This record gives sequence, structure tokens and C-alpha cells, in this order.
Amino acid sequence: MRNLSPVLILAVALAACSSEPESPNSAAPVDATTEATEGATVPAAAPTPLSSPTPVARPTAAPTPAETPAPGKTLALEGLGALRIGEAVPRGSGWAERGAQIDEGCRTVSSPSYPGVYAIVTEGKVRRITVGQRSDVKLVEGIGVGSSEQAVRQWFGGFRAEPHKYEDRPAKYLTAPNAASGDPAVRFEIGQDGKVSLIHVGTMPVLAYVEGCA
Repeated sequence: MRNLSPVLILAVALAACSSEPESPNSAAPVDATTEATEGATVPAAAPTPLSSPTPVARPTAAPTPAETPAPGKTLALEGLGALRIGEAVPRGSGWAERGAQIDEGCRTVSSPSYPGVYAIVTEGKVRRITVGQRSDVKLVEGIGVGSSEQAVRQWFGGFRAEPHKYEDRPAKYLTAPNAASGDPAVRFEIGQDGKVSLIHVGTMPVLAYVEGCA
């Protein structure tokens, strides 16, 4: 056999190395972007906190009632206990005429359960309930006889002020602006000491009576 030249032997060796098959364990080139994203954990969207909803505008808080009325002692636009504005005096309720009555068409009723309170009845229906001295009946806001005019105005803004018929200034009447509509409304009498002397709830024109049935 002819002897091969060193140059030829080197060329054959290099060709054998370049044609050698890839090892099955050889890793294919990995794209840098794929390597950064594949297998990475994607964080879930954070839940909206239930304890901190979107802020909303809040109405101005009403003043805190000075004193919560006793059960059954709350005067409302609808009435007091079983006595209801615009309805007949309920039988068996304890409300009845007591003492002399001046006007056959206008009567006053009272109840031993509500000392210091009386109601005016016309045409067989309750038109007004008046809370006076000796009464512990209050509005739901805590306003009662003896409350200050300032406390009244904190709760009842926009009430119309009128001079008192029998007392000098600063005594006055404070009447709800909706009274003229014929709906049940509130009217306060403020004494010269600046405190509530009477509270009326009812409908016009009886609401504005200044002498019981007149």
C-alpha cells in the first residue's frame, strides 16, 4: 500500500470529526426570550379590597340626638302612639274629652298616659297634637319641651320665624316650610328664655291655632 502523505491524513481526520452525529443529549439553542418567559410564574391580578371601596361623597352627618325618647313617647308627623293625624280618635286608647268644651265643631282630647299633651279634633278627626309643660314626649331627634332654640335650628333649618302673639321678643314661633301645603308639619313655640315651650304637629289651619281651638 502506498504511504499517505501527512497532509492527506490530516484532511481525512478533520472530515470525520465534522460529520460525527450530534449526541442525543445535546441541547438545542434556546432563544433568550423563550428562556425568560417559559416556566415563569405569572402573578394573578390582585383582588379589589373589599375593605376599601371606591371613595364616595358622604352627606353631612346630622347632629346626635340630645336624648332618645322613651318607648311610646315619640311624637312624629304621623301622630303619637295610637293617636294619628287625620284619623278619628281610636276607641279604647285612653284619649277622650275632658273638662268643658267651648266649640262643638272643635274638641280637645287628652290621655292620662300622656300628661301635658292634648290633641285638637275637628270634623271627627285629629288635626293637631300639642306637647306642653310636664311632658316627657319628644321628637325622634331628641327635641322636647325645654330644648334650646339652637338645638331646634340644628335639626330643623329653614323654619319660618314669626313673632309670638302673647310674649315679647325673643319669643317666637318656628314653623316648618311645608306647613302651607296641607301635609302634617311641625311648629315650635320658643319662649323668652330661648327654649321650647310647646311643640305642635298637625295640619293647617289648626296647626297655627294659638288658643286651643282658636
